Amino acid sequence: MPTEETAPPVTAFMLIKTQPEWLAMTPQERLDAFTGQVLPAIEARTSGVRSRFYDTEFYSTRVTDVWVWEADDHDAYQRLIDALRETPFWDRYFEIVDLLVGTENGYARTYGFDPVATVTTAPARAR
Repeated sequence: MPTEETAPPVTAFMLIKTQPEWLAMTPQERLDAFTGQVLPAIEARTSGVRSRFYDTEFYSTRVTDVWVWEADDHDAYQRLIDALRETPFWDRYFEIVDLLVGTENGYARTYGFDPVATVTTAPARAR
């Protein structure tokens, strides 16, 4: 029985910079704003999206955070962005510096190759 091929997930690396309004809030106010304003908008408008958040302000002044969003498909990703744009997240709490969107191992699917990936282990520490 042939297997049905599904579209690969869409991964978006959202490079953002915090804005003064966000930084003026206490940490609890930031959590309340995110869980009270941003998350409900996402949950109401889309499904099939997951996120991870990385702080980069220790190493960069242009980009303070990288938010990685994985969506089941392009439609779910588009609904996510539409939802975010209707909240204070977009251009009020954060400046969207850049969006880098792709699919993992796209070259391998295009050319029928097995994906190439690396796995390394930490070298033994000298004592």
